[in-house]
Amino acid sequence: EVQLVESGGGLVQPGGSLRLSCAASGFTFSSNGMSWVRQAPGKGLEWVSAINSGGGSTSYADSVKGRFTISRDNAKNTLYLQMNSLKPEDTAVYYCAKYLGSWGTQFDYWGQGTQVTVSS
Repeated sequence: EVQLVESGGGLVQPGGSLRLSCAASGFTFSSNGMSWVRQAPGKGLEWVSAINSGGGSTSYADSVKGRFTISRDNAKNTLYLQMNSLKPEDTAVYYCAKYLGSWGTQFDYWGQGTQVTVSS
């Protein structure tokens, strides 16, 4: 059974940092691209960042470029999102999602999400 379990969310002041983790199990983690997607209160899903299966290619939404860094540790089956210079508009539930293949646009599994709140 595929499982994706996010952690690391919380309350942080504007300008602060958080590191999200996504622990994966039930599949060969090193074979699939992964992504972070968020949903702000009252809004739709917003793609945030993606990384290919080997970790050598990454992509970011313009809204987080230069502030967020996606990475993965295939030995630990874990995906990360380092978030710096956080803004109130980054407040959202953050989900990790598994791509069908090593890279792409179609997800087949999602985690349950972790809440990030940026507020003074």
